Amino acid sequence: MPRWRDGTGLLLLPGPPGLPEPPPVPLEIASSYRARTRGLLGRDGVEGALLLTPASSVHTFRMRFAIDVAYLDRELTVLAVRTMVPGRLGLPRVRGRHVLEASAGAWGRWGVGVGTRVGVRVGDR
Repeated sequence: MPRWRDGTGLLLLPGPPGLPEPPPVPLEIASSYRARTRGLLGRDGVEGALLLTPASSVHTFRMRFAIDVAYLDRELTVLAVRTMVPGRLGLPRVRGRHVLEASAGAWGRWGVGVGTRVGVRVGDR
């Protein structure tokens, strides 16, 4: 796994077997303490997704919108997915190393569920 830095990239999602992969999703990477702490606070939405790393849990206190959360292990395999409304505290995941956040409903549209292995291409956008 690369050493992550704050910046942008692309989230690579697997497609259904036998079909082409879906287009990559714009991704923000928050790896510094400051960027992870800020996260999506104070925003009205997110274009694409936000990767928090390292992270094993999140909260939605002071957030303005509901989000989909995917907890990832070291290999970027989804351990759990949740939709969280503002004002909630997510439980930490023991094997969780990264957290992906997107607007509520994104995981369903993008086919992301437990066991999905995602990819990240850093610096593209």
